[in-house]
Amino acid sequence: MSKHEDREPYNDLMGDILKKHREEGGMDDLKGKGKPLSREYFSGDTLQHFQRIAKDAGYKPNWIVLQDEIRDDVHTLADYWEAGITVDMDARLEAINAKVVKYNRACPRPMQKGPVSMETVKRAAERKSVE
Repeated sequence: MSKHEDREPYNDLMGDILKKHREEGGMDDLKGKGKPLSREYFSGDTLQHFQRIAKDAGYKPNWIVLQDEIRDDVHTLADYWEAGITVDMDARLEAINAKVVKYNRACPRPMQKGPVSMETVKRAAERKSVE
């Protein structure tokens, strides 16, 4: 009896999914089938390659989506502040800062942000009026 016989068999989930997809004919009409791979395909590491393909396909990581939402929310608050609408400003700031906390948990460390304050909103309003 070998030392590996008492282990459970290895479960290759992705391999099983690809095998099933191939058996169902899902790999028969792939774009670029039979054409040589570009040199770009072999450059960089696997993560860089994945990021390039994902970006080309329009995928955005969740932290980038949150970053866009935070920016849009701050600009909306700046518009409200310029229009003199200050109702629920604290609640809106709290909601934005909750997104900032979520963003900081997901993004790379050097990209983390501090909390949004009324000063941040006022600076955003000033920048918008200069543009």
